[in-house]
Amino acid sequence: MANSSSSSSSSSLIISYCLILSNLYAIVSSTSDFNNRHHPMILPLHLSTPNLSTHRMPFDDHYSRRHLQNSELPKARMRLFDDLLSNGYYTTRLFIGTPPQEFALIVDTGSTVTYVPCSSCEQCGKHQDPRFQPELSSTYQPVKCNPSCNCDDEGKQCTYERRYAEMSSSSGVIAEDVVSFGNESELKPQRAVFGCENVETGDLYSQRADGIMGLGRGRLSVVDQLVDKGVIGDSFSLCYGGMDVGGGAMVLGAISPPPRHGFFPFQPVSQFLDDDSPYYNIELKELHVAGKPLKLKPKVFDEKHGTVLDSGTTYAYFPEAAFHALKDAIMKEIHHLKQIPGPDPNYHDICFSGAGREVSQLSKVFPEVNMVFGNGQKLSLSPENYLFRHTKVSGAYCLGIFPNVNDPTTLLGGIVVRNTLVTYDRENDKIGFWKTNCSELWKRLQVPDVPAPAPVLSPSSNESQEMAPAQAPSIMPLFQPGDIRIGIITFDMSISVNNSNTNPNFTEVAEFIAQELEVDNLQVHMLNFTLKGNTYLVKWAILPAEPADYISNTTARKIILQLSEHRLHFPERFGSYELVEWKIEPQKDRTWWQQHFVAVTVGVVVTLVVSLLSVGLWLAWRHHKALGTYEPVGAVVPEQELQPL
Repeated sequence: MANSSSSSSSSSLIISYCLILSNLYAIVSSTSDFNNRHHPMILPLHLSTPNLSTHRMPFDDHYSRRHLQNSELPKARMRLFDDLLSNGYYTTRLFIGTPPQEFALIVDTGSTVTYVPCSSCEQCGKHQDPRFQPELSSTYQPVKCNPSCNCDDEGKQCTYERRYAEMSSSSGVIAEDVVSFGNESELKPQRAVFGCENVETGDLYSQRADGIMGLGRGRLSVVDQLVDKGVIGDSFSLCYGGMDVGGGAMVLGAISPPPRHGFFPFQPVSQFLDDDSPYYNIELKELHVAGKPLKLKPKVFDEKHGTVLDSGTTYAYFPEAAFHALKDAIMKEIHHLKQIPGPDPNYHDICFSGAGREVSQLSKVFPEVNMVFGNGQKLSLSPENYLFRHTKVSGAYCLGIFPNVNDPTTLLGGIVVRNTLVTYDRENDKIGFWKTNCSELWKRLQVPDVPAPAPVLSPSSNESQEMAPAQAPSIMPLFQPGDIRIGIITFDMSISVNNSNTNPNFTEVAEFIAQELEVDNLQVHMLNFTLKGNTYLVKWAILPAEPADYISNTTARKIILQLSEHRLHFPERFGSYELVEWKIEPQKDRTWWQQHFVAVTVGVVVTLVVSLLSVGLWLAWRHHKALGTYEPVGAVVPEQELQPL
């Protein structure tokens, strides 16, 4: 009994010791994961709400052709944000004034005026950034009334007005100020004319983006103004990110054509309009589906404005005869897919399920579409160039082509040129197309990433002064997950519910986030949340998959792209959401104790076990020896004399 009690006590001691060590390590690890805040990387999100009608088509403008091409001139390199599916447009960041005021502007080749909401605006919506405040800019100057412009009611300042086909409009005054292109631009800040809005209507009022950056052909266009100054070549390039990626890049100025860059000539605009046109027309002749030409009238793409390449338009719009022929030919090739209703009951989208989630595999399901131009060259459209994801059904896609009802003009919007570098060579009247990964544009073009100084310009002169630089604020940095090992990714999410009595099921939300980010459910943790009215502000964390102590570069890159490009699409039952910001923290340098915990624990346990075994063996030997001293019954024992008391 005594030995049994001793062994039981020893076992209890071992178990208690191990439990203490385990709990101690869990506390250290937990504290290290969630309370250690050294060197976090914080990257803001640039979020815009969907804008389904982005057809930019001004009714009138002027165009004056420039001829200047010099590859040695600097270039304005600017990143593109957002994407077609969740926003309906792509935006870039432009900085106006001294000090610079930042704006998110839709890049639009169908518009010729760049405009932002003015602080004095009487009818402007709530947009992404604060309105432009002329009184805070030391270089701001109104453009005074003159014979070449329309004037305000007081006859003091030039005005502008732009109306678009979707019945939205913008009007305001014309001003001049310093325009900066961000810290990734080689081009120094320049004085430029822009519109300061006083009235917005329609989609321009309700959209998230602040305004428009006009890239069309006209005297008020940003490109035309920079070319007139002789600071860039008469060319610019756009590259829109592909499906599930978004973003992209823009270069104002001439670039060296990449290998296999196919060029197509501009179609003479006088064929379609009496006046000079702001549009970029190309001569589309035929459409082929799966290698078979569609049976269409030869001039079907030449009617009215002809075929216009318009970056401000979301999808592709064809004359009705061409649309129906194209739709029928595509559906004939995918007869095995099930046709389903579109995500929005207000629109009659043509959608199909059963194609799978992998974009890289879509070409095995959907046919290739070829556009044949006047010079006989073809532009191949992969499925991502005419499809968009169904937002409510996984593995389903919808046609991103539509009939241009009551208008025979052919409009080729942003979806047609996703993952395609499009160069608008205005000097030589041609457009170049190059299939590429637009997220890798900088590496492929081999343009040095050198921040440009931003000298302050005098308000009365176009010449730069050697003064203290007024550098534009840095835009979202490009993060390369391969540079560090990521230990944790956190992001804040604002969830708005329609009914204050309905609480979101955070467990279900976590599972959905894990599904969207393609990580294990155990990796998604809700750290905390606060409630204000009907809006929850929730902080989430993505942890490494067990037993790893960091997130792999591939997984980290995928998660970061999905977060930064707003690729999480929640079902309606969760309510509306908005991503506020996200952070990444590198893998923590483990302490000596964390690094050697297992070895120390094993050593201690082995030592205890060996010690207990040794004690047990010694006790057994003593017990056995004690038993060996007893004499058998009946044995003769020598008599011993009793000692006196």
